[in-house]
Amino acid sequence: MTVRPTHTLCPHKPVPALPSEGLIGVIAPAGPATLDTDKAVQWMRARGYGLRVFPGVYEKDGYLAGSDDVRLNDLHAAFADPEVDAIICLRGGYGTPRLLDQIDFDLLSRNAKPFIGYSDITALHLAISRYAGFVTFHGPLLNADLLGDKEPPTVTSFFAMLRGQLTAGSVLNHPVAWPLTTLEPGIAHGRLLGGNLAMLTAVMGTPYEMDAEGVILFLEDINEPLYRIDRMLTHLRLAGVLGKLRGVLVGDVAGVDTDALNRLLKQTFAPLRIPVLSGWRSGHCNPNLTLPMGALVRLDAGKKELMLEQDVVTP
Repeated sequence: MTVRPTHTLCPHKPVPALPSEGLIGVIAPAGPATLDTDKAVQWMRARGYGLRVFPGVYEKDGYLAGSDDVRLNDLHAAFADPEVDAIICLRGGYGTPRLLDQIDFDLLSRNAKPFIGYSDITALHLAISRYAGFVTFHGPLLNADLLGDKEPPTVTSFFAMLRGQLTAGSVLNHPVAWPLTTLEPGIAHGRLLGGNLAMLTAVMGTPYEMDAEGVILFLEDINEPLYRIDRMLTHLRLAGVLGKLRGVLVGDVAGVDTDALNRLLKQTFAPLRIPVLSGWRSGHCNPNLTLPMGALVRLDAGKKELMLEQDVVTP
């Protein structure tokens, strides 16, 4: 069994835990969607939280939720608002890469708080990791997941992570109803980072690409045929990204035959001799479990375990 070297990475800064009766802000930094505000407010209130909807959530500019200025202003305003305890994105789609070179990362760092989303939101996770240095959360979107009647582990995982019920040394629970597959055994320590594979490759060659050194890479995607998955993984290999990794956690890759995907993953990662665990229910799937991006973790692919090696929120 391969044991990758102990990490020497500095931990990303944990963010303040979501307090009881806290206020959650919702923004739409990517694509548009119609929000049933009353339903959203009632859903949050039933769980003890308030909801603040920022203006761009109600706008639509073609395939974008409002103009770049509107979406950027909402992102900044949500972080700067001292009453907002956490920020959740309305949906993915497309749009966040257009904002990256205009973000005030100093403002975000000074006002670090839980920031949650996935899919196109991957670009923001990568950029915040690189330039603001605090933990963010690859987790549910408001419309598709929290208001979309996903399986109970979606909500349980979301609140357990944000409330601080999971601390350094906690093994993240993965529901037994969805078995995991060890593609390459071994143990690795490193920073968990990644998200949507298409977005990871889209920002390659920009100042916002993933800093892969010492990373345990998390991957997920949807509506990409197998040859495109192959092409994107090959792109990352040729760019030198895969050779820097300490391990790989594969989430849901919706619409691709699992056996064919696993064969491709083994072909890609076996030469690197790093642990690879596949089937984690995070991404465009049901349930959609929350993962801490930028946090130090321990991946034991043989035992099918992912353990936190740092607190991701503080009291």
